[in-house]
Amino acid sequence: MRKIFLSALLIASAISGNAQTQIDNYFKLTRSNFNEKNALATTSFVEKYFRVPGNTGFNASIHYVEDILKKAGYVEQKINEFEAPLTYRIEKRPMKRNTWEPVDASITILGESQALQAYKTNRNMIPINCASTAIGGVTAEVVYVGKGSAGELSGKDFKGKIIFVEGAAGRLVSVAAKEGAIGVLGYSMPKYNQPEVHQTSISFGSMQANAGIWSLLLSYATKEKLKAACLKGKVELKVNIETKIYQAEELTIVANVRGSVKPNERFVYSAHVQEPGANDNATGVGTLAEMARVTASLVKNGKLKPERTLTFLWGDEIVSTGRYITDDKERAKDILWGMSLDMVGEDTKKTGGSFLIEKMPDPSAIWTRGEDKHSEWGAGDVKEKDLFPHYYNDFIYDICKAQGKFANWTVNFNPFEGGSDHTPFLQNKIPGLLMWHFTDVFYHTDNDRIDKVSATTMKNVGVSALTAAYTLVTATEKTASETVAQVKQDALVRLKTEFDLSKKAIADGKPASEEKHIIEVWGKYYVETLTTINKMPVNAETTRVGSAIKVATLELENQTKAYLDQL
Repeated sequence: MRKIFLSALLIASAISGNAQTQIDNYFKLTRSNFNEKNALATTSFVEKYFRVPGNTGFNASIHYVEDILKKAGYVEQKINEFEAPLTYRIEKRPMKRNTWEPVDASITILGESQALQAYKTNRNMIPINCASTAIGGVTAEVVYVGKGSAGELSGKDFKGKIIFVEGAAGRLVSVAAKEGAIGVLGYSMPKYNQPEVHQTSISFGSMQANAGIWSLLLSYATKEKLKAACLKGKVELKVNIETKIYQAEELTIVANVRGSVKPNERFVYSAHVQEPGANDNATGVGTLAEMARVTASLVKNGKLKPERTLTFLWGDEIVSTGRYITDDKERAKDILWGMSLDMVGEDTKKTGGSFLIEKMPDPSAIWTRGEDKHSEWGAGDVKEKDLFPHYYNDFIYDICKAQGKFANWTVNFNPFEGGSDHTPFLQNKIPGLLMWHFTDVFYHTDNDRIDKVSATTMKNVGVSALTAAYTLVTATEKTASETVAQVKQDALVRLKTEFDLSKKAIADGKPASEEKHIIEVWGKYYVETLTTINKMPVNAETTRVGSAIKVATLELENQTKAYLDQL
């Protein structure tokens, strides 16, 4: 028996060593080839623009990425995406509504020489879809209505005037139009933006197209100054707005690195182009563009031989990714993994955000306790039926932790919340994760500019994302067996953590039946997670992975039962 046991240990050690060597080799390649200066240069170009699908900045960003792809060796697709080892295409679609872009705006208190607020310092002040004023601007009295409650609006004459509300401007646009007002000024900032500290920040927003009137968004500093003036007496404002509204096409760019063995099976990355910020999401565009360049370089020099396909996609958040999945049902069947790169380059010392991996729905999204916590974005409504057991959660987290240890980079995670390009994957039963940062005090504000970006962070994310994908698109039975061992270890740690939390909860008066149920769900989740590793190898030639899963499953089931017996 001892000889058999030692033989098993030696085999396991060999498997583990070979798989780890594969990951280590990919880390060496990605760390030495990812050029953070390239990623930062792309980010710097993209963040100059306020990007809405179809507008000048959005399209310029798409074509900037196209130039990077062409220089890297990707050829434009003519017939199909696998006609060459490296291909790209730009998909063009007519838009159902006009596109929009801001040009200029200012608000000035009549009689004052300096603008109260101006577009050149607050480019988020003009909500998306806002029309222009008459050339030269308009002058009118402003009426302060507090929070904009029914009582505060009642009995006031708004005809030909500007409504000023300490609330979302969009909420009053239709009311203002009916009452004959010419425009609305609104102030609405989330607490996590810390507006009292960062007083010039404005969160970008939108308004109804063709509303018949305009609206503008105010910073905390502007709101306070204008409110003080209004409380003293009559205030007249000169408002000038210039925007462009026109017909356009929506662009999406897709690049493919063809797999040599199973090209239809693929790993898909997605980074959205729209939104006006640097971190959100010029960093995603820049990081993914450099990842595509690195991949092409490694393929051309023979250092990377992907056996499954790698796909890189840039477009409109959620819309482009969702369409990529649903437009071709046959293609979608073979998408094995999806990853969203969204807000991936923050200088955390400036933004206050932390790098996060948003997990696919696991039990922590239902029972969030201990060290698990949701971001200030907020929890989604996850039920047990929504759980998505898969090795992808632990696999990506472990890869990122390895890079974190190497580069002294802080890596955290949060339970599933939704809201970015990982959600279309999950909605279509495809494993999908989000790489991002939160909470960021400059999130969605016009202070999210290039000075808040860290090239080093973009490299850490890019290296992790590439190393993970390279490993998966060339996965062997040895890779899968190592993953079984790693996931089993992660599962045992999680079960111990949940057991300790449940034991304390029962001691504090919580029902034992409820606490046992949590342990049972975690145990079942990880047992089902282990089964998904069977499909990891590109070619499964033996039963060794299945055997490893059976052994690991038995250990998890026994440990789960032991914990339940102790509660």
